[in-house]
Amino acid sequence: MQVLSNARRLTRILKPQILLNSAPSDHKLIIYSQCSSLHSSSSCSLPSSGNYCFATVRDVMYSRTSKGSFCSASGGESTATEAVKKIYDDIIDSVNVRRTMAPNAWLWSLIENCKTREDIKLLFDALQNLRIFRLSNLRIHDNFNCNLCREVTKACARVGAVDFGKKALWKHNMYGLTPSIASANHLLSYAKHHNDFELMVDVMKLLEKNHIPLQPSTADLVSSICYYSDNWELISKYSKKFLKAGVKLRRFAFDLWMDFAAKRGDTESLWKTEKLRSGLMKQHTLVSAFSCAKGLILEGKPLDAAATIQLLDQTLPDTKKSGMVVELQKLVNEWPLSVVKHQKEENRKALAAVLKSGIPAMVNGLPNMGVEVNVNLEDLAIKEEIPC
Repeated sequence: MQVLSNARRLTRILKPQILLNSAPSDHKLIIYSQCSSLHSSSSCSLPSSGNYCFATVRDVMYSRTSKGSFCSASGGESTATEAVKKIYDDIIDSVNVRRTMAPNAWLWSLIENCKTREDIKLLFDALQNLRIFRLSNLRIHDNFNCNLCREVTKACARVGAVDFGKKALWKHNMYGLTPSIASANHLLSYAKHHNDFELMVDVMKLLEKNHIPLQPSTADLVSSICYYSDNWELISKYSKKFLKAGVKLRRFAFDLWMDFAAKRGDTESLWKTEKLRSGLMKQHTLVSAFSCAKGLILEGKPLDAAATIQLLDQTLPDTKKSGMVVELQKLVNEWPLSVVKHQKEENRKALAAVLKSGIPAMVNGLPNMGVEVNVNLEDLAIKEEIPC
């Protein structure tokens, strides 16, 4: 009897451990000697027995993820803001602990409050958790709509976390984001502001790989970045891509292409672009007309250049005619040096001779325009690097 009594007492003591070892693999339990640390990092209410605390593997992973994110934030160059931490905690607690979908307003608020790179990290972690919850609990296989992706990339560009922004441009991503050209344009605007043509190249590659259709606004941004980076090879490459994609280009893109071609003295590219432009729009802009005039001067046709400017003077609204004086001054005082510098050394002297005879002839062919331009290429040749 004594032996049987001891055996029963031993069975009662070992029973919790036997239950643990026999639990199904999908709901494995982890035994903790102290449960206070888990309770402090999570608001979950866990059943306890004596000095032991029982938690699912998922609960423990949540606890470690939250702690790890905040530790890395405090140890990095920037830390997550308190507002973002609070919203992030609420979202994670909702989907991983209480097993209910977080209100949409929380996610939008999280996006709006992002101010640092660590905030963006928490945002993307929250997006991943929300996507998992939508798939596993709500059986929603669709991604979030493209408006959310647009605001996410906007936040990434705002804080300079462009590497995260590029993740949002993949069609198949772990965050449930639906990329669009509007999302890409936020990153391209960042590239334009920082004169970062390498980022522009990366974004354009992502657009191609993920079959995101190009838009006129994208052409404007890409052309602007190439123009101000003085990268003729890239603007030539992407202009072909936009045309092949059937993008209906706007005046701004044509102006940049034509002005760039005229600045380099590339009359072949200039006339090709002018042919495309004239097929889409009848009237010239200031930039396109003066680019054509420059091309005619380069071809030794200064009177035709003057006629082009006179025609512009007749069709241009009075409110914009003051810009003609500015463009004419640029043609005389800035463009000669620029176009000569872009030529090979052996071709510069011949081109300088064309400019020295062509520009004064063009100006003389502009009567009654009320424009006074001081054309003195002899002084320019001495002060700068145009050979005599």
